Amino acid sequence: MLNLNPEQFIIKPALATINCEPNWQWKRKAPIPNYDLIYIWSGKGNLRLNGKDYPLERGTCFLFRPGDWTTATHDPSNPLVITYIHFDVDGEPEIIPNHYRVLEDRIHFESLLSQYVRLFLIDTFGAEMEGKLILKQLMIHLIRNDQQTKIELQKDEDKGLQSQILYTIREVANFVQQHPGDNHTVESLAARANFSPRYFSKKFKEITGQTIQSYIVETRIKRAEHLLHYTGMSVTEVADALGYNNIHFFSRQFKAYTGKSPSEIRMITGIQKPGLAKITSSRRKNA
Repeated sequence: MLNLNPEQFIIKPALATINCEPNWQWKRKAPIPNYDLIYIWSGKGNLRLNGKDYPLERGTCFLFRPGDWTTATHDPSNPLVITYIHFDVDGEPEIIPNHYRVLEDRIHFESLLSQYVRLFLIDTFGAEMEGKLILKQLMIHLIRNDQQTKIELQKDEDKGLQSQILYTIREVANFVQQHPGDNHTVESLAARANFSPRYFSKKFKEITGQTIQSYIVETRIKRAEHLLHYTGMSVTEVADALGYNNIHFFSRQFKAYTGKSPSEIRMITGIQKPGLAKITSSRRKNA
């Protein structure tokens, strides 16, 4: 309704703030013929709008549209206090507020409602002109609230999506660490994550700070260091276990990352295979 000028609002005589009696019910036998703004000041209840139920509580606000079907009841021990305003518009609104919301920032909205109702309780000069201006402000308030709610919901969705992406990338990174000797490619890992290769590469670098290829190589070299330090495997065996077909390439890559050659690392540890140690010990004894 932002494209409507206040003069296009048509004031209807049906408006009031009411304290509902304990046996109050709202059952319409026909659809609503015009726009109807409903605001709940206090109390508890339930409203059914076009087949869907909505709880009624303080701050609940509806904007019914022509053709809507509604019924409502309330808790007799906690009766509703309601303001309702009927109006119509001359022209086609570009933006219409949503049917339902619960207002958190209520002070200004409630002030406008009270001002609108007071205008028509007595014969007030310029009441219709001011009423149209207030209606415009009320609609702006509702649309602004709806848009803010949409932004907040989008943020929540984005947080959930980011959390899922983070979990997926970490799972793939852990998979690489657990299987450093596999022939990992961007395509195969992206398929594991159910992402496109381009999107996967982008998100992987954002989250880990490394390209996929760099991460794979670093993981292999760290695993190679461990194997050379603690297993007694030869350089050739380590290279083969980690998927290197060329031992010279493995050695160059290893030194580029660690500053030492695989042979130097193995010599520093002094670890031998158990079988080799037994043969050496036997030879010394026989000598």
